[in-house]
This record gives sequence, C-alpha cells and structure tokens, in this order.
Amino acid sequence: MTTARKKNLDACCRKICWEDLDLEPIRKLISLALEEDLTGSGLVAKPGLKGDRSSTLLDSDQCIQTTLQAREPLCLSGLPLAYEILDCFDERLELKKSAEDGEWISPGEPIATISGPCQSVLTIERTLLNFLQRLSGIATTTRRFTNRLGDCHTRLLDTRKTTPGYRYLEKYSVACGGGWNHRMGLFDRVMLKDNHLAAFGNKPQTAIRQATRRSRQENPGLLIEMEVDRLDQIDAALEGEVDIILLDNFTLPDLQKAQALINDRAVTEISGNVSLETIADYRAIGCDFISAGALVHKSVWVDIGLDWDYAL
Repeated sequence: MTTARKKNLDACCRKICWEDLDLEPIRKLISLALEEDLTGSGLVAKPGLKGDRSSTLLDSDQCIQTTLQAREPLCLSGLPLAYEILDCFDERLELKKSAEDGEWISPGEPIATISGPCQSVLTIERTLLNFLQRLSGIATTTRRFTNRLGDCHTRLLDTRKTTPGYRYLEKYSVACGGGWNHRMGLFDRVMLKDNHLAAFGNKPQTAIRQATRRSRQENPGLLIEMEVDRLDQIDAALEGEVDIILLDNFTLPDLQKAQALINDRAVTEISGNVSLETIADYRAIGCDFISAGALVHKSVWVDIGLDWDYAL
C-alpha cells in the first residue's frame, strides 16, 4: 500500500466520541423536547394549563428510585445525554450508571438508576426514553450490520442521511455500534456527483479534469470523491486522479470488475441498496468501505423501560 493511499484511507473516516460533541445544540434539543411536553411548544394555540398535570398530583417532597433497564437485546447509546436531561430539568435528580455506551445489553439488565423527587422523575421519563430508545436503536442496527459484515478489512460507514438537528448524535450512535463516521457535512469533502459534473459540460473527462483542478486550487488538502454508476465511468475518474471512487448501485459482478479496474489507484466505497440481508455479500469484493444510510433511516427504536424501585 502506498503512503498516499494509506493517508487517504485514514482521512476518510473516524469514530466520534462523546467528547467530540458540542453540547450547546444538544441542550437546545433537550429544551425543545421538554417544552413540547410541558408548554405545547410548536402549537399556535398554547394550552391554558402548562406543566405535567399528572405528576403535580403527587406530593412535592416525595422521592423515589427507579431503574432504567433493557427490555430487549440492544447496543446502548446516549447515556451521557441522560445526565444532560436530568441537569436541564432538575439538578436534584441523580443518575448512577451500571452500563456504558457501546455495550451490548441483554433483556432485564440494568442500565442506570435514577433517584430524586418523584414529580421530576415522572415528568422527564418520556423525554429521557425518547432519546435513549432512538439512539440505542441506531447503535443496535449498526452492531447487527457490523456483525454481518464480519472480520474483514472493509469498514462500514454512515452517511449524511440523518435527522435534521440530530446528525452528530446519530453519527455518535453509529460509532457506538461499531460503525465509522465520514462526511460530517458538505464542508469536509468534495463530492462530485452527476449533477455537479453536468454543470462543467457534456464531456465527462473534461468535466472531471476541470472539477478536480478547481477543487485542488480552492480546497487544498480536501479529499475528492466521485460517484460512478457505470463501469465505463471509472477510467475518467482515474484519469482525473480523484481520491475516492464511490461505486453506486453496482451489481456484485460489476463490483468485482470495478475493483480490478481501480486496482488500488483510488480508495473504493460501495453504496446503494446496502441492507442487513445483503451486506455480507460484499465482503469478498475487497473494497475499502461500504456506506449505508440504513444505519439511521432504517433503524427501529429499542425498548427501554424506567421501572419504579422504591420510595426514598
């Protein structure tokens, strides 16, 4: 492997950790979620009564302990967010974790205990579970994909197909599940798709040369990736010296031909119609990466419960 190729491979992806996340927009999401529940935020006609009308029936000085636990097999993601939710609503709430993000949790296993004023625990219950069930669902889906892919050098990537406002939480959850993160946004890579190249003219070779030349002038240091959906486009991509070739919606036989044509002259990424049922089929191709939007948009929330232990 050439030094340049190894450098490109290393630059293509990373694994986001919790410390990489800016908490300011995350706290805004938490506040929005609480306001939806408590004040009708998002509705033109605001409710006449606000707050948790159920929990306020309880004594304000009553305290309880509860346990967060898995009700199905899952890969945990989002537990640090639970601390933020509790602090945002009531600093008297205390969370003691018994698991870590990225761990595989069996049904019935505890994730954490939450104790404090009963009113506050019950008020934040649904907001807390909404975040944890969603993010752990993404991590669980990703873990199942990586297990199917197995032990090979091909790495599983996420995409920019994320929920608006939740991108980096969702990418963090992919990393918890064992996947890799790439393309944080439009700012960190030049991606040449058919519409971009069409704007440079009708001749593919000329369009690619112009696009890559301009990119290297205006974006020194940024990787250039080109999407191809036919074998006859690969020569033009190689002549344009793009760093990464994305093989979009190729059949397995054509992927094998494409990999042979490219022959380590560019980083290769498989994309399109990648599912839990098909991902194992790509192991033998030998491409560097497989990207799958399904890690996020096909994931299903997992079942996590918050169960009463005892009054304090």
